[in-house]
Amino acid sequence: MIGPWLTKSDGGFRDARTVQGVTDATREDDLLAALPTLSRRFGLGEVRSSEYLAHGLMNRNWRLETSAGTYAVKEITDVPLPKVRRNLAVLGDLARGGIPVPAPLLADDGDLVTEVAGHGYCVLPWMDGEHVQGIDLTLDQTRDLGAVLARLHDGLRRHGPGPVPAQAPVAKVRAVAVADRDAATLLGRLPADPATDFDKAATEALHGRRGLLARHAGARPEDEVPAGPHGWTHGDFQYRNLLRQGGRVVAVLDWDRLGVRPYGEEVARTAQVQFGVGGVFDLDRIAAFCAGYRSVIDLSKGDLADAVKRLWWKRLTDFWQLEFYLGRQDPTFGEMFLADEALLNWWTGHADEVQAAYASR
Repeated sequence: MIGPWLTKSDGGFRDARTVQGVTDATREDDLLAALPTLSRRFGLGEVRSSEYLAHGLMNRNWRLETSAGTYAVKEITDVPLPKVRRNLAVLGDLARGGIPVPAPLLADDGDLVTEVAGHGYCVLPWMDGEHVQGIDLTLDQTRDLGAVLARLHDGLRRHGPGPVPAQAPVAKVRAVAVADRDAATLLGRLPADPATDFDKAATEALHGRRGLLARHAGARPEDEVPAGPHGWTHGDFQYRNLLRQGGRVVAVLDWDRLGVRPYGEEVARTAQVQFGVGGVFDLDRIAAFCAGYRSVIDLSKGDLADAVKRLWWKRLTDFWQLEFYLGRQDPTFGEMFLADEALLNWWTGHADEVQAAYASR
């Protein structure tokens, strides 16, 4: 697939026709109404064609062909505009520093975001490439991906949007009782006599999760201060936000979630999203990815072990996909819930092997 700036929430992705009740036609109408202003403000020239990109769960994206070139236009719907401006401002410096990112266009007033009829828009050059799933990478490409993430962290250390606090950000660690109560509440929202395959599977999964919580209550991380170095991180570094050409990463996209986090947290999460597919981890690729990262930034085994354990606990105590499914009646979130549930169960039963893979060099 060839595409620009794509968005989703915590690893979710789809090719959908509606999101939160908003149709593609409505979205296209929004852009068409804004196009004259956007073209003038960003110097896009005559617009020859526009294509709405029905990918992602949050923001809205279009591909524009104009007399001045080809662009990706993003309407921002789920991030405060001041934060978007802050995040976009770092991309030019990163690009000049050799990091593969698209530098956003400036409007005629020097702003990176233009507001039209209450909506915020940004424009970036269109980047051609492919979104390649982690399990489809060779081991060499996987090691290189880890090194790309480390170089990105190093670039953000030099060009981040502000100073990094001396103390690592606190990472909330949910209590077993809270998670168990959430599971019980969700069970109450599902049919008491499940009629569909999904309702049956979700009910079984929630009962299973409550059992996991009871059996592993003693594994809860002891405090809310993660181990290891921290700094500015991308926040959603995974294949849907990476474009490749000729086996190389040519663009890192979707900077909405730029923030200060432990480096180990982003390494652990990236590897899980990239290589936790089909209900199991690809341990060889996790090892190669982490080895590539640590060839640039030397995270200790202890720091990574802490990050992996915290990520596992977060997955064990969180139900966001099912909550989104029930709130929006969107089957994509239901599919994500069941897929992640399968991975969580496998991960819990192979915890030592997973930790060993993350610790490889």
